[in-house]
Amino acid sequence: MRNAFSKPFVWKKQWMLVAASLSLLLGGCAANNSTEPAATDSGQKEEAASGDNVKVGVLHSLSGTMAISEVSLRDAELMAIEEINEAGGVLGKQIEPVIEDGASDWPTFAEKAKKLLQKDEVATIFGGWTSASRKAMLPVVEQNNGLLWYPVQYEGMEASPNIFYTGATTNQQIVPAVSWLLENKGKSFFLIGSDYVFPRTANKIIKAQLKAEGGELAAEEYTPLGHTDYSTLISKIKSAKPDVIFNTLNGDSNVAFFKQLKDAGITPKDIPVMSVSIAEEEIRGIGGDILEGHLAVWNYFQTTDTPENKAFVEKYKAKYGEDRVTDDPIEAAYFAVHLWAEAVEKAGSFDVDKVKEAAGGIEFKAPGGTVKVEGPNQHTWKTVRIGEIQADGQISELWNSGEPIKPDPYLEGYDWAKGLSNQ
Repeated sequence: MRNAFSKPFVWKKQWMLVAASLSLLLGGCAANNSTEPAATDSGQKEEAASGDNVKVGVLHSLSGTMAISEVSLRDAELMAIEEINEAGGVLGKQIEPVIEDGASDWPTFAEKAKKLLQKDEVATIFGGWTSASRKAMLPVVEQNNGLLWYPVQYEGMEASPNIFYTGATTNQQIVPAVSWLLENKGKSFFLIGSDYVFPRTANKIIKAQLKAEGGELAAEEYTPLGHTDYSTLISKIKSAKPDVIFNTLNGDSNVAFFKQLKDAGITPKDIPVMSVSIAEEEIRGIGGDILEGHLAVWNYFQTTDTPENKAFVEKYKAKYGEDRVTDDPIEAAYFAVHLWAEAVEKAGSFDVDKVKEAAGGIEFKAPGGTVKVEGPNQHTWKTVRIGEIQADGQISELWNSGEPIKPDPYLEGYDWAKGLSNQ
């Protein structure tokens, strides 16, 4: 059995440049702050919370290509903080958010995470969206014994002792989506993604699954984050004539891709697109009329029918505007704050090690249903949902897993995935 907190897995080719830049950044930061101690002393967190307030970091891209997705995560986390404060706070202390902008730039995420932990001495950080941003923050939180709550689905093959993952790992999103598509939509897959760690790792997994389950790879294409000209790629799609497009594009590249796909006359009836990073917030930016009929796989939709979700949607809209929507990463960001608060209360302390120990097995009635922290790998049990995008921007559920799925970040439960984590 793999050690849940073994060295984080990375794909060498796509991560080489990012790792190099992070090495320079972190090395430079260490040199420039040689007199500033890392926040590894557990007493520092208690000292930071010694007054009436306890500081927490909120770190998302509030500018740049990822702002289309991440601004709403900040809003959800602030709403959760407000709820907890109104109920008396955590261990009798009010939560004070310290907000920083990662600016869609991975070294900036590392820099801001270090600032939050060392200068602001926050008790925890809620933040990130892309896997590149998470991997940028990972060595910072590990070296400073900080705590990061990461709220977005990702490619798996990772379990850090200093990160809680409240978004889906691969067996809670991508793997069931591929199986469903093979059964319901066809065998030939065209893979398109943004050129960074999440899409490349996800597609590595998808290709292994297709081989094992009788699927076919039509093609595999990547474009830079923020890319906007998809004419050449769409020509390749027309030529390949796949049954399905599996989309791991992130950020506002999706706006350009789907508009140009529709302009090219390719409809969901011709070739449906299954997206893993387009939820209601992104639909709002792209247009329901453009995305109507295409597919999405998540663990929560705004249309999910639970009493908790009805109250959540009403409160979110009342706070931020009737035109606003909720979605899966928004929900995962929201309940991450509540899970942390419950873990702190259970631990009776803001100390990171005590909070981690207390968090295992904690449950919370989230808007999408009850979620539970899996202690050994610090991921979350989640229900899988596949839906069809509607013209009004909402997602109509077509299928769900029926119950929360245990997180399996290294895909140890799948014979066809053996060896993937070593590549």
